[in-house]
Amino acid sequence: MGSSKESGRDRALHYLRETVLVDPEVQGTFLNEAELATRIGVSRTPVREALLLLVADGLVEMLPSRGAYVPPMTGRQIRELMELRAVLERHAAAVTLAAGTVPLAAMREALEEQRVLAEAGDDPTLFIELDMRFHQALVDATGNALLAQTYAGLRVRQRRVGVTALFRTADRQRSVCAEHGRIVDALDAGDAAAAAAAIDEHLRLTERVLLQA
Repeated sequence: MGSSKESGRDRALHYLRETVLVDPEVQGTFLNEAELATRIGVSRTPVREALLLLVADGLVEMLPSRGAYVPPMTGRQIRELMELRAVLERHAAAVTLAAGTVPLAAMREALEEQRVLAEAGDDPTLFIELDMRFHQALVDATGNALLAQTYAGLRVRQRRVGVTALFRTADRQRSVCAEHGRIVDALDAGDAAAAAAAIDEHLRLTERVLLQA
């Protein structure tokens, strides 16, 4: 009995994280628990439990008499996310270069798949999945489980801002591919300073797109 309850909550949590919260249209709106329960195929209890976990993560607010609200990310939150990403990714670049563990093959594979999508100009959600795979591969290659876990914990926020950025700017997918290409080239050349600069530039440009009024 307990396991079915747990799986229902986990299903609801997965659906909310992967489908609902990353939709730009959902930002600044209230979620309908009954509708979500029907869509996911569970009762309202696991949906409520999943929402409370998201409240603890700061991704949802429960407002008295009004329900679950998805607050848009503020400019400050976006800047803080990019700052934390820059710290983690620059560190990962330096550590993997020093240890000879840069995951060039995995990063190139993700980048090539992104280039195909950029040419087609569709499927922003898959493009952002590949974007996260590209960056996560570098962080994972540090061999530091806590570091990798911390970076993975940013996943929902990264998907939210990533998809939003693609909707904000025409041709952003091609720009991202070019920026990723510069990161890979610097890592391939063994140039830690150039890699850090390429990471900073990529995140600065992403932040600029997101903070456009």
